[in-house]
Order: sequence, then structure tokens, then C-alpha cells
Amino acid sequence: MNDHVHYRDLERTISDMSFKKDTENLDKFRRAMDRQEGGLHYKNMQIQPIEFCQKNNLNYCEANAIKYICRHRKKNGAEDIRKAIHNLQILLELEYDV
Repeated sequence: MNDHVHYRDLERTISDMSFKKDTENLDKFRRAMDRQEGGLHYKNMQIQPIEFCQKNNLNYCEANAIKYICRHRKKNGAEDIRKAIHNLQILLELEYDV
């Protein structure tokens, strides 16, 4: 979806709302990539893992490994590294029968 279509749809949605001047309610229409639910461990990165993974067409296991590697220092430490390794082990089994 290009930005032009996205903002036109957003404007139509907002204009249909009876509370369009209530900025607290309009805040929920910010782009999802401009906010983060549950912390700042991705938001403060130069490139968020989801952006990198989407733009490079990574599969589920690859994307999860990237996500855990990127956040380990700011969230769950060694547990996130183990999760990344686990996802890579699954990838080896599924794609390389190793």
C-alpha cells in the first residue's frame, strides 16, 4: 500500500468519526512503526528488526533470530540468545535437513 492511499483512507476514517477532534482517540491512528507496545527495545534502534526482515523477505525463523539478537542487551539477555539459536536450529532442520 502506498502512502497516498494510506493517508486518504486514514482521512476518510477520521472524517467518519464523531470524535475526530479528540486528539487522544486520534493518536491510535499513528503509524504502527512510529510506536512500540511494551518497551523501547526496538523503537530506539536505527533500523527496527521488523523493517529489516520485511524488506529482505526473511522467513519466520530468520526473522525471529534477528529479532532476538537485536534486543538481547536491552531485554532478556542470554535467554534471547538461546531463543535466536533455537530458531536457527529449527531453520537448519527445516531447510537443510541437518
